[in-house]
Amino acid sequence: MKAFILAAGRGERMRPLTDHTPKPLLPAGGKPLIVWHLERLAAAGFREIVINHAHLGSLIEQTLGDGSQWGLHIQYSPEPPGALETAGGIASALPLLGDQPFLVVNGDVYCDLDFGRFAGWTAGMAHLVMVENPAHHTAGDFGLEGERVTYAQGEQTLTYAGIGVFSPAFFADVQPGTVMKLRPLLDAAIAAGTLTGERYTGRWVDVGTPQRLAELDQELRTA
Repeated sequence: MKAFILAAGRGERMRPLTDHTPKPLLPAGGKPLIVWHLERLAAAGFREIVINHAHLGSLIEQTLGDGSQWGLHIQYSPEPPGALETAGGIASALPLLGDQPFLVVNGDVYCDLDFGRFAGWTAGMAHLVMVENPAHHTAGDFGLEGERVTYAQGEQTLTYAGIGVFSPAFFADVQPGTVMKLRPLLDAAIAAGTLTGERYTGRWVDVGTPQRLAELDQELRTA
């Protein structure tokens, strides 16, 4: 199974930190955020990684190289200035991702999830990892009934962790180069009753502000 790391965002809420450093390269616990993902992916048995980038993307390529230092093979999917959003970015990278389901991980989250549990995944078109709603997103994104993802209703909601497994066919109707968010595709899958998910209760952080980055950095350095 290949893994796709989303690393094309501008990181506006992280400015001025992201003015000269791509958000996935911001350090936490002594290493760039994205390196935590690469290490966990390698430990879980992944070998083929695709990373998209836009803002300061050349720095990402210079820093990570071909991935050999982690026992990985990294390919890059450059995007135009402003990037293509999540669905657009994944659709444009499909030629690199092949015809089998692949793991998608947001480059700006920290998570201790064992990615190896998804190796060989073949069930369904899309499967989301969700977490308890963080303080900055109390409304959540979706509901969960068993393994079936539903629209968010009432208080029983969860937040999409930015981690999921997707079939290439899920993005078949998105033309390469199109700017498109992921949510419309997820909503369509909910309506069709085909979107599955699970709740993860381990460590997860949406590193969306300098304060949350500083808190994670302190936590990792003292662990």
